[in-house]
Amino acid sequence: MKPLHALERKLLLSLIRNGGGLLEDVASRANMSMDQARRAVEWLRSKEMIKIEEKVHHKIEILGEGKRAIEQGLPERRLIEILKKLGGEAKLDELSKAFNSTPQEFSAAFGYARSKGWISISSIEDKVIVKLLKSDQSPLEESLLKEISEKVLFFEELSEEDKKVVNRLMKRPDYLIKKPIKIVNISLTELGRKTAETIKEVKEIDYLTPDLIISGKWRQHRLRSLDVEAVAPTIYPGKKHPVQLFIDEVREAFISLGFEEILGPIIQPAFWNFDALFVPQDHPARDMQDTFYVSKVKEPSIASPSLIEKVSRTHTNGWNTGSKGWGYYWVLDEAKRLVLRTHTTAVTVKYLADHKVSEAKVFSVDKVFRNEKLDPKHLAELHQIEGIMVGKRVTLRDLMGILSEFYKILGLKKVKFWPTYFPYTEPSLQSIVHVEGFGWMELCGMGIFRPEVTLPLGVKNPVLAWGGGLERIIMARLQIDDIREIYENNLGWLRKVPLCL
Repeated sequence: MKPLHALERKLLLSLIRNGGGLLEDVASRANMSMDQARRAVEWLRSKEMIKIEEKVHHKIEILGEGKRAIEQGLPERRLIEILKKLGGEAKLDELSKAFNSTPQEFSAAFGYARSKGWISISSIEDKVIVKLLKSDQSPLEESLLKEISEKVLFFEELSEEDKKVVNRLMKRPDYLIKKPIKIVNISLTELGRKTAETIKEVKEIDYLTPDLIISGKWRQHRLRSLDVEAVAPTIYPGKKHPVQLFIDEVREAFISLGFEEILGPIIQPAFWNFDALFVPQDHPARDMQDTFYVSKVKEPSIASPSLIEKVSRTHTNGWNTGSKGWGYYWVLDEAKRLVLRTHTTAVTVKYLADHKVSEAKVFSVDKVFRNEKLDPKHLAELHQIEGIMVGKRVTLRDLMGILSEFYKILGLKKVKFWPTYFPYTEPSLQSIVHVEGFGWMELCGMGIFRPEVTLPLGVKNPVLAWGGGLERIIMARLQIDDIREIYENNLGWLRKVPLCL
């Protein structure tokens, strides 16, 4: 048999000495709080040492008019008291005026008094005369109302006569109400009785102190037994949102690989979001259907005149990049339009322009915005994982190695790559990874920045670049089919998400 908790032993001893009964009485006799008693009862119930009988009783509670009746008497009682002062006989209109209440209350009082035989009526010269018949009656309703106000009464415990009185009073508006109360009755089972008879009262301690050890008094005590198999209570401590937890994990992964984090504004000129990346101004991705634009505002100073000139000529005829460009007339005003960045590459390319690095390893994990129709796979606001590596001898093989190692740190060991196309990288690859319980899924697009991107910025060494959505990995880890569930702030779901994804 599993060891008994101190509360269980205390309750068993009380039950065998004092007998069972209502939970409140049992707790009081055992000198336990209600919370302690409930816990001990549930533990002993699971061990089949006590049995519980639950039934519903109806507690009688007094409402507003009932309290008024206790203070002033029932309306019919007040009516006959007034009639006595008027000499035991009065005209109906005189009695109504002396009653000094609403017509509805007078009518009710008159009806109750007449039905009880306290008054009679007659007609004299077209006048209704009310005559007092009985003046010394003490109605049961008043005595029962007073009793209810002084102690707790349950309807089921009343006599049949009192039940009829209660039912009559409940028909009166705002007098009484029967409130259902669950009554818990506790008693020992045969197993519980046998167990209680074997319990010896020994003082238990939770831990040893230096004083107990030095004095030797520990021999007079017993260390409290602990049930290490007992189900621990569920605790919901404050914790980070699962998205933020994964962002922290991604940051640690990049930093462990020697990368440095960079940040940038959410609102960017189209110049950095598109033009500096050699995305033509008539590209479909730049339409209102794909991009959020800030209306009626433009960036007055997007870059140095020299850089604007180089980017403009690159778009028009290729400048000195070895490219033929796009062969159209590049418009400065279009490049000045402000957008909610569609990728964090806008931050990356500006970093390259500002620093003109020959070697670098930087990354960012931040929000981007797409003018998407919301559905189970798409959001208008999401996070992107982005990184670049600059070096004199870096190759596509290095890029595949870096991404493979990054995925491995995140627990994604199966990785594949295949050729694809992106506007501002050449060669370009797409990576897919295998997620346990989810299958293969596309993640980062990657490649080497084209000369049309890096040379106008003053960067001559190859730049390896990659980027992809963060929410897709979280969905796979948490086995979520609808991306919107991540941001619905469902507390029940958030509490159950483990800290270690």
